[in-house]
This record gives sequence, C-alpha cells and structure tokens, in this order.
Amino acid sequence: MNIHTPAEAIACLRSVGLPVTQQRIEITRVLFAQPVHLTAEQVLERVRVRAPDTSRATVYNTLRLFCEKKLVRELIVDRDRAVFDSNASAHHHLYDVDTGQVWDLAGDALQVVGVPMLPPGFELEEIDLIVRVRSKRS
Repeated sequence: MNIHTPAEAIACLRSVGLPVTQQRIEITRVLFAQPVHLTAEQVLERVRVRAPDTSRATVYNTLRLFCEKKLVRELIVDRDRAVFDSNASAHHHLYDVDTGQVWDLAGDALQVVGVPMLPPGFELEEIDLIVRVRSKRS
C-alpha cells in the first residue's frame, strides 16, 4: 500500500470504517508511504514532524485500531520491543537482536509444514515466525 497524500490516507481510513482525524491521516501517511517496521515511538517522532501536537496516547491507540482492522501487524520481536509492520499480509521476519532492525523474509524463504494439535474448541489464527540473528564476532 502506497499512501502519500492526505486524500489517499482519508480513503484508507474510510475503507475500514475508521473516523478521520488529522492525527490518523498523518499516522497513515507515516506507515504507508513505503513498507516499514517501526516502533510506536518512531511513529510518534515521524508524525510530529507534520502534526506536532499529536500525543503518545493517540499514536498507541491508533496503532491498536490499525491492528484490529488488519492494516498493520504488531510484531513482538523481544520481551521489551514491539514493531508495527505496514505489510499486513502473511509473511515472516528476520530480526537483528543487536541493532533492532527488522526485515521481511520472502514468502518461500521458510516453510511451515503441518500445524500442532490444537485443544478442542480452538482454531489456528496465524503462525508468526521471527528469525533472530546477530552479527558474527570476529
């Protein structure tokens, strides 16, 4: 999804039934101008360039809504860090534990064969794979 203009952001928000606000327009533009993996704080920093009065709570609440509407995916990359992926399609990730950088893995880079036996009354929602790496020490 490539969204650069306010009109494109408004159309995106309306397409999923979200009320349009100036802050949501800017958050949408930050997330969807190009594919990104950003923390909530990084989103806040970028949004404040155009909308300096945007609150931290607004960004966090909007990111939650975007997750619920399946516009973005939240990735828990380690116990203290989550990033939001603007590519909401099913795919896996590579995470550099030293730098915090996240990359998408090609769809055919990893294959999940079979699914675990689920308890009665449960169904599989999704499988998330994050491959954690670090630079080799010389």
